[in-house]
Amino acid sequence: TIGVYVWLTFSITAWRIRIRRQMNEADNEASTRSVDSLLNFETVKYFNNEEHEGRRIDTALRAYETGAAKSRESLALLNVAQAAAVTSGILIMLIMAALNIRDGTITLGGFVVINAYLLQLSMPLNFLGTVYREIQQSLVDMENMFSLLDEEQEIKDPPGALPIDIKDGAVEFDNITFSYQTDRVILKQVNFTLEPSQTVAIVGPTGSGKSTISRLLFRFYEAEAGNIRIDNQDISQVTQDSLRQAIGVVPQDTVLFNDTIYYNIRYAKPDAPAEAVYEAARTARIHEFITSLPAGYETRVGERGLKLSGGEKQRVAIARAFVTRPTILFADEPTGNLDKASTQSVGELLFSINQESDTTLILVTHDPVLAGRCEFTYQLDEGRIQ
Repeated sequence: TIGVYVWLTFSITAWRIRIRRQMNEADNEASTRSVDSLLNFETVKYFNNEEHEGRRIDTALRAYETGAAKSRESLALLNVAQAAAVTSGILIMLIMAALNIRDGTITLGGFVVINAYLLQLSMPLNFLGTVYREIQQSLVDMENMFSLLDEEQEIKDPPGALPIDIKDGAVEFDNITFSYQTDRVILKQVNFTLEPSQTVAIVGPTGSGKSTISRLLFRFYEAEAGNIRIDNQDISQVTQDSLRQAIGVVPQDTVLFNDTIYYNIRYAKPDAPAEAVYEAARTARIHEFITSLPAGYETRVGERGLKLSGGEKQRVAIARAFVTRPTILFADEPTGNLDKASTQSVGELLFSINQESDTTLILVTHDPVLAGRCEFTYQLDEGRIQ
């Protein structure tokens, strides 16, 4: 009886694990599609595809429903099989005991003892079977978490790495080579030097590797060859946290949280005092606009900042970058999505900040007017500085 019970428990539980895993995958797919369609609600509405998204989510939910039903059915099958094994064993042994009483081999007291022993044995068996089943099911449910914990961190601080000490903000790219894939080299022996408080423009066609320079500067990736130095310090030998705190960034596509303007500006330094937030807004020339709003700094910006114009979002991004008072400011196509008037306004703001705060400015841009105002312009073409 014990052998049959254990065999059934292990076999059916192993079969149920596959069903549970399929159910979890369907649940993840349904959640992913739901979140994706909600995040991209503008695209859904632009093309009038609400019903299409509903069908996609419904398809994933049906797959989850099927998996959940199979999981319940297999659990019921396991419970029935375990009960059948124990009950059949007890029945057979009681029949054998009854026959032994008839033959005079054992007494009636022996029959009662056998029945009591079997009942005492069946309860722990049921408990152990339940515990084993729940443990296996929980392990399957936590597979995604385990896979995340097993992920190797690609960019690691070297042992004994110290925080970077930036005083002047001199930046040097020394013979940098980098590729995302081995068959396509993005940067080929790139060299340029930026002195403290200088402005440099990096221009080039789409796909030439301009944005890759920012990812290497922030150590999202490591260069395959060459060194990047700030104030003569190799950034691969310092802590990532200190490096990223010292560099401000204004991205091309400013994404804001669905929270207040105050929260979004303060996000770069959550423990910054209120006066630092207001000062950053003044630096970005947006303080007056914010205070003119009915709710002021408590105005909610909506999903990804949709309640603000493109120029206003970029000014919030500039203010956010300056909460930490960075020595180096990297502006990655900050006017790429703006009209001519906003482009000129944001450009004027960046250059005025550079002059007022002695900030080293690295400007990635397609705009020849903005590039022409920088002290140096580097043309990046086919991964090389021309």
